[in-house]
Amino acid sequence: MSGLPLLPGNTFRDPSKSKFHKPQTLSFRNGYTVTPPPKVGIGGEPVKNTLLEDPVDLSQLSIAKPEMIYGQDKQAPEEDYIPAHVAFDKKVLCYQAYFKQAVHESADEYYRIRNVKIYYYLEDDSIAIVEPPLRNSGMPQGKLIKRQRLPKDNFGSTWHWKDINLGMSFSAYGKVFQVYDCDKFTQDYLESEGIVVNPPEIPPPDPYTEKRNVQLRTYNTPSDEDKLKRFLNLDKKVLRFFCVWDDRDNMFGELRPYILHYYLVDDTIEVREVRQQNDGRDPFPLLVSRQKVPINRQAIPSSFPTSVLELSSQELKEFIVPSDLRIGRTLNILGRRFLLYDCDIFTQNYYYQRYNITDFTPVDVTDKRPPPPKKEIPPYNGFGSIEDSEQSCRTLIPQPPKKDFMKMLEFNNVVLRYEAKFVNPRPEDATRRFVITYRLADDLMLIYEPRQRNSGIVGGKFLERTRVAKPGCDPNKPEYYGPRDFAIGSVIVVYGHKFAITDADDYVFHHVEVHNSQFPSEVIESMRIRKAEKDQVRQEQQQKELKKTKNMAAPIRNEQELDELVRTIQAQLKRENYMNSNSLQEAFLQCDKDRSGRIDRDELATLCDKFNLPCDAQLLRTLINRCDVNNDGLIDYWEFSRFLNWN
Repeated sequence: MSGLPLLPGNTFRDPSKSKFHKPQTLSFRNGYTVTPPPKVGIGGEPVKNTLLEDPVDLSQLSIAKPEMIYGQDKQAPEEDYIPAHVAFDKKVLCYQAYFKQAVHESADEYYRIRNVKIYYYLEDDSIAIVEPPLRNSGMPQGKLIKRQRLPKDNFGSTWHWKDINLGMSFSAYGKVFQVYDCDKFTQDYLESEGIVVNPPEIPPPDPYTEKRNVQLRTYNTPSDEDKLKRFLNLDKKVLRFFCVWDDRDNMFGELRPYILHYYLVDDTIEVREVRQQNDGRDPFPLLVSRQKVPINRQAIPSSFPTSVLELSSQELKEFIVPSDLRIGRTLNILGRRFLLYDCDIFTQNYYYQRYNITDFTPVDVTDKRPPPPKKEIPPYNGFGSIEDSEQSCRTLIPQPPKKDFMKMLEFNNVVLRYEAKFVNPRPEDATRRFVITYRLADDLMLIYEPRQRNSGIVGGKFLERTRVAKPGCDPNKPEYYGPRDFAIGSVIVVYGHKFAITDADDYVFHHVEVHNSQFPSEVIESMRIRKAEKDQVRQEQQQKELKKTKNMAAPIRNEQELDELVRTIQAQLKRENYMNSNSLQEAFLQCDKDRSGRIDRDELATLCDKFNLPCDAQLLRTLINRCDVNNDGLIDYWEFSRFLNWN
């Protein structure tokens, strides 16, 4: 039968077989499930062994190299090393244990049961034993053994988490701790490591605590009021009401908030003040100290000498009790009226349980005052600037007006200069010219009048640096003149004087072109027209000077006339205090490309005009032509510089 091929129709079942159960293959070893290979088949039939048990076969298997057939096997990447203080950080095993402490010389107890918690830190195998503190225990409790590795025996070994389990004893420094329970994390961790956790135990009760829990003998107190019982029941129980003192009937009176405390243990009342920020009052915490407050302090016999004796409980019979305190009521406490408008949650619960009161709606006591008067700044009186006058109205101690520092940084040293003259002047003022300087950093304007010889008018500052308001504007909200108002031909009025803008310097033309979005179109157009006119005039003057220089021949002068010419030019330079000769020499060197010491006389004349040489142009041209000895158009500029040196 075994030699037939495995084809349909060639297999036969043994009719004598009656056992068909499967063999057992599941078992445990060291707490782990293992599945050994079956030794018998179904029904107890022998199983052909496929394991290599022959030493010859095993030696052949060790010699064979499967990579020669299947190729090199991929090696698994090495796992990253994680240190213990990182892998087990904040992972702590918590056990609950107890130990017995012997009590000597006590008739009530012989030993005590003290519960502790054992914390095992997995990161460094350290152990800390802490006793939870109990109120009024009379014993020092807390940390019994600080965190450390606890010795296990005298051979240097320490306690490990594998050595601790429920129901076992744990010895440390002469104390024996019985472990009876652990938390969920500890149980899961031990089971994941293959340790079978014992079932938790119930710790034995403390004999002294059990004795204290026995119901004590009760006594009937003949007195209706037991002060000790009242102290034990009502100690630290205080009714809290929020109230206000209505003192608006008096001059400068107001609603002042207070807190009323009613102490149930002795029926005393205290009134505390509610501090408010910047209320201007001294910090007195108590308005009424803790005492019994009578309902009617004036209900005393008229024969009682109040000026000599103080009121006592013999004269005052009725005092304020909790039933007299309600939200919305007004109490007269030592001559002051207090309106109770709210209370806290404990007070609400007390009145609900004691008096079955459910309505605790607070009373609105907000003082509806009229709105404060609007602060109006008085009109400008004309003294000083309007900003300084306004600062004296805003604060008690005037502070200087705040400046726009961003504007000062942006327009630092940016000054616009304009030329102006009087509008419809008198005959003696027709030739007067003025320079209007406007500083963009602080919008201040300065008017300067250049000095003119034989004019009969002393020049200098016509107007100190200040801001000029436009005529007809509101003095409290003035509008000041600015660069937007300075168009060529426009008229400005400065303290009654009318000026017409006639010209501006080249920097103004450049500033207007760069910041054209900040100026109106008429200002931009007038500046462009004036700049074109000035450029045309300059070109015509330069052409005339060039023609005049070319047509001018070098006159033949003797040495005496040359010295007189040089002295005349030096006198003019000294009078104007000209100190720019070094820069002029540097410009000469830049024009002398071949370093021959000679440059063209037309180029020399252009450099002198560029550096604003303060001397008569006719004399300067004569000196330049006199220095051209060979009539070849080249000038020795070192000799020319020597003539200009007046020091």
